[in-house]
Amino acid sequence: MLEVKDLHASIDGKEILKGVNLKIEKGKVSVIMGPNGSGKSTLASVLMGNPVYEITKGQILLNGEDITNMSPDKRAKKGLFLSFQYPQEVPGVTVSNFLRTAYNSITGKEISVLDFHKLLKEKLELLKISDNLSKRYLNEGFSGGEKKRMEILQMAVLQPGFAILDETDSGTDVDALKIITNGINTVKKDTDMGILLITHYDRVLKYIQADFVNIMIEGKIVKTGSQDLAFEIEKKGYDIVKAV
Repeated sequence: MLEVKDLHASIDGKEILKGVNLKIEKGKVSVIMGPNGSGKSTLASVLMGNPVYEITKGQILLNGEDITNMSPDKRAKKGLFLSFQYPQEVPGVTVSNFLRTAYNSITGKEISVLDFHKLLKEKLELLKISDNLSKRYLNEGFSGGEKKRMEILQMAVLQPGFAILDETDSGTDVDALKIITNGINTVKKDTDMGILLITHYDRVLKYIQADFVNIMIEGKIVKTGSQDLAFEIEKKGYDIVKAV
């Protein structure tokens, strides 16, 4: 389980997270929705250990271990993964080399080039990504949909215990969204991965079954419910819940 207890975090002296309590279980999908500026992406960054944020109170527990002050690379090796809302371009580093290096680092094993190519080919086919794309520099010149598929490709290759997906559906058309969500569902089924899915819209939930939907407003989780809660928010807006 990935558990967040009374988490407070700030940046440049401004408090963004104001006491977040959340549990993400293995094999389950927990969704966070909320208006702009509510702290959703901040939570994702804090969970992954982004050093620009200061945790002022609370705990982050991964499988019972306190990782609150752990560096991002150590969190990754413990089985935590973050798919970025805005993936960065990395000139000079090919997708294939990047993923093989990450795989070796996370697993602590030195996989051969041949064996890794077989693994990568399988995941490329799952996400309908051209093999030529894996030979290009990471995200350089990629479309928005291609960048998001690259994030899920990383998840498929690394197979983390818990994945934080920060607006994976943004900037994608319907066809790309179907491919991406199929990849997420397949990896989840194969690995029993726990997922924290951050989104603005309920459209992604047409393809991914949510076990829990959490509404975040002003740095707090103010309401938790079933997938129906997301559809209700889509119809009526966030006025149906109030910050406490």
